[in-house]
Amino acid sequence: MTATLLAVLIAAPGVADTTETTTIRAFSEQVGARHDLDAAAVERLIRDEATHRPEIIEAISRPAEALPWHRYRDIFLTEARITAGVEFQRRHRRWLEAAEQQYGVPAEIVVAIIGVETFYGRYAGDYRVIDALRTLGFGYPPRGEFFRDELEAFLLLAHEEDIDPTTVLGSYAGAMGVPQFISSSYRAYAIDFNQNGRRDLFSEPADAIGSVGHYLSRHGWQAGAPIAVPARLDGDQWRSRLRAPLEPVDTIATLASAGVSAERPLAAALDARLLELQTGAGAEHWITLRNFYAITRYNHSALYAMAVHQLADAIRGAST
Repeated sequence: MTATLLAVLIAAPGVADTTETTTIRAFSEQVGARHDLDAAAVERLIRDEATHRPEIIEAISRPAEALPWHRYRDIFLTEARITAGVEFQRRHRRWLEAAEQQYGVPAEIVVAIIGVETFYGRYAGDYRVIDALRTLGFGYPPRGEFFRDELEAFLLLAHEEDIDPTTVLGSYAGAMGVPQFISSSYRAYAIDFNQNGRRDLFSEPADAIGSVGHYLSRHGWQAGAPIAVPARLDGDQWRSRLRAPLEPVDTIATLASAGVSAERPLAAALDARLLELQTGAGAEHWITLRNFYAITRYNHSALYAMAVHQLADAIRGAST
C-alpha cells in the first residue's frame, strides 16, 4: 500500500459490516463527518486492518512510572545510556546546537529525552500503532476517549504525511518515532528541521531533535532557567507544601516560609514545587521549577522529568 491506505477513505464507496460494534461504527461515522472521509472505509480499516491485542492492556496497566524513584532511576541512569548519549550528542552536534539556539533548550536535555524514550532511536517500539490505538480506544475504558482521539489524529497524520497506517510501529500507547510523539503531538509539534520537505521522526535525527526542542519551547521552556535543585528542610511545616499537581503552584518565597530552602540561591519570586522522591534509603526532596514542569508535558510524571534532568546532567558531565 502506498499513497497510504487513507487515500481510499476519501469519498470511497463501502458497505458497513453489521458485525462491528456500535462504538466503532459511531466513531467511524463521526470521523467521516468531521473530515470528509467515507465512514464505512474508516470502519473497515479499524475492523479489518487493526488487531485487538490484550498484551497492550496489560502493558499500560503496569507502567514504569508506577515504580518507586530508585527503581525507575536505575532503568535510565546507566553507564551504557550515558555513554550512548555522549556519542549521540557528538554525532548530531550541528542539529542540537541549532535547536538550542532556536528554542533555548540545552542540547543535553534534548539528548536525554531521546535517550529515555528510545535509547537514542534503538528501541522505538514493536507494536503497530494502529493496533495500540484500536485496542486502547475501544478496549480500555479508563482512557478510551483519549485513545480514540489519538486514533483519529493517527488516521489524519498518515494521510497528511503519506504514511501507510498499517505498517507504523511504536509503543504500547501508540507513541512513535525516535522521540516517541503521540499522533496529536506529531501533527502539532513535529517540524521539518533539516528542510528536506518532510517531517520524519522515524529516520531523520535532525527532525527528531528539532521537534523535541520545538515541543518543549511550546510547552513553556524558559531558556537559561533552572530545572530542579535539591531541597533542605527545616521543621515540619514543609509537609503542607507537598502538593499533588505537577505544576509549580508555590514560589521559592512561600516554600522558604514553610522551612524549605534550595541548596543554591534561587530568586524568591520563581514558581516552584516541593517534590518528594522515594529512594532505597528513604525520601529525598527537590525544588522543581517551570522547566521541570515543561518536561512533564512530554510525559506527565515527575519520575520521568527527574530521569531526564539527571541523565542530561550525567551526559553533560561525561562530555567535559
